Amino acid sequence: MENFIVSARKYRPQTFDTVVGQKSITNTLKNAIKNNQLAQAFLFCGPRGVGKTTCARILAKTINCENISQNIEACDKCSSCVSFNENASFNIYELDGASNNSVDDIRTLVDQVRIPPQMGNYKVYIIDEVHMLSASAFNAFLKTLEEPPSYAKFILATTEKHKILPTILSRCQIFDFKRITVDDIAGHLLDVAGKEHITVEDNALHIVAQKADGAMRDALSIFDQLVSFAGNTLTYNTVLENLNVLDYEYFFKITDQILLGDIPGSLLTINDIIDKGFEGQHFLIGFGEHLRNLLVCKDASTARLLETAPSIRSHYVEQAKLCQVSFLINVLDINNRCDLNYKTSNNKRLHLELAVMQMCALVLQFEQPAGISKMPAIPPTAIPAQTSTASTLTKPAPPVQTAAPSPDPVVVLQQTVSGMPTPGADGVQAAQVPKKPVEAVKMRDIRNDFTSATSIKKPVPKTDLNALQSEENQELYETATPFTPEALVMAWDEFADTLKTASPHLFSTLKSSRPVLNAGWIIEFTLGNKVLEDELNLRKTDLMEFLRARLNNYKIQFNTRVSENLKNARPYTDREKYDLMAEKNPALNTLKDELGLEIEY
Repeated sequence: MENFIVSARKYRPQTFDTVVGQKSITNTLKNAIKNNQLAQAFLFCGPRGVGKTTCARILAKTINCENISQNIEACDKCSSCVSFNENASFNIYELDGASNNSVDDIRTLVDQVRIPPQMGNYKVYIIDEVHMLSASAFNAFLKTLEEPPSYAKFILATTEKHKILPTILSRCQIFDFKRITVDDIAGHLLDVAGKEHITVEDNALHIVAQKADGAMRDALSIFDQLVSFAGNTLTYNTVLENLNVLDYEYFFKITDQILLGDIPGSLLTINDIIDKGFEGQHFLIGFGEHLRNLLVCKDASTARLLETAPSIRSHYVEQAKLCQVSFLINVLDINNRCDLNYKTSNNKRLHLELAVMQMCALVLQFEQPAGISKMPAIPPTAIPAQTSTASTLTKPAPPVQTAAPSPDPVVVLQQTVSGMPTPGADGVQAAQVPKKPVEAVKMRDIRNDFTSATSIKKPVPKTDLNALQSEENQELYETATPFTPEALVMAWDEFADTLKTASPHLFSTLKSSRPVLNAGWIIEFTLGNKVLEDELNLRKTDLMEFLRARLNNYKIQFNTRVSENLKNARPYTDREKYDLMAEKNPALNTLKDELGLEIEY
């Protein structure tokens, strides 16, 4: 039986020009040879399988070649090249740093360096995995590495440069090898398949290249495994079956279902994926990559970051046109949080399904919470006209114009509090809080409202999808629907509840004090100290957006101030506590000054 040679060894590059994906490094080495500017020591670092040891061997072979070509490549015909190809060269030594990592091993190497080459120009020492050397071995190597004989060259290779002593790094020329791109790996695999007379599909090779994660050696090993499984014909489905990779079509399918808000359909797709034997986290990782690809397709400048087969790129571009950037970012955020918490979840399937349902909910229309609909009313003249047509989803109708002038918001609030009827289009009108237009619901609010299962309406038809996710209409931000103090307090408390865990102090303050509404829809809130004011200002934007959406009034402004009656305010910071004690006992200031003490802020 003929001995089988794996593709990673059989098709290992023998010249600089055949090295894949490291053009800048090979050109630098060729120029150094051409100009006779070779350093005494090189450090090749980078991920596994990207060509570090290969380039070291090619460099050692080329500088000892007796007939270097004009293209600075070894001739493969001289005695030095022939002995190298047969692994019989006495001028090139390869050591494994993992098994030769002691001081004695380095001393033996130093003793060998003293002997000049019997033939050829240089003695080359290639030390692989050099980071495995002990600290004592590195120190024993320092002097020889800094001032070796003129005929000695050292090439060190490592995957973990950070573990090498800085004194070693300073004595070497450092070359950082990069991961090989998917296109370069797929192209090289296509050449290997042609030489082996194997029929392959482009999509199949791109799956192999992505699975290799930038390592050519891994890609060739996977290629050999697939050939052993499928014979001389590699198809896309064969690669998916053998490598346990989820088909692209599942990601495109579930994305379409999420865009339509199709919760039942998306749950059936998840069930189909699990029935095929795929773990939920396997889906989450692949779907996150899919969403990332859609996101980079949204802009022409980032489209080049898409690393997929050419036949699939057009599908990504088409689906990306249906998605807004904000929508993709929110779905990607839900997917990422689900991935982070997946391993700690007791019911992993429910955890995954809940995340998918939340993604679908991003494009569903929500009703107002039941409690708000029972609040005192406002004039119907300020309620935006609502219709059942698809255009309502994208462009809320402006307020109905009547002959009667719009009531002053302060007057409306005063009349509501005193029990007086509020004037409307018919003189006296029982008001009702309007339902929010779809576009007024921010992504942040949708996720907060998702706790109400009864609030979900039917999915939006596919024909209305682009209209639903169009740019927000500027007329929406001119809406200034009057609201009652009760409505403001209810929305205020609802926002405060979201801070109960994140900021207990601020939650208590918002619950114990009430905002004041001034003319022009300006809401003022008074706090007891500067620290609480600073903390609230950090959340000011979120609070204002929350109130605007809940109250359907986009002219709301929000201001904070600290109470001027600091004597009645409870001391909060160390400085305030000290000032209060010093006011009661002035001798405390004298003690502080005599001892040279200062107050920590």
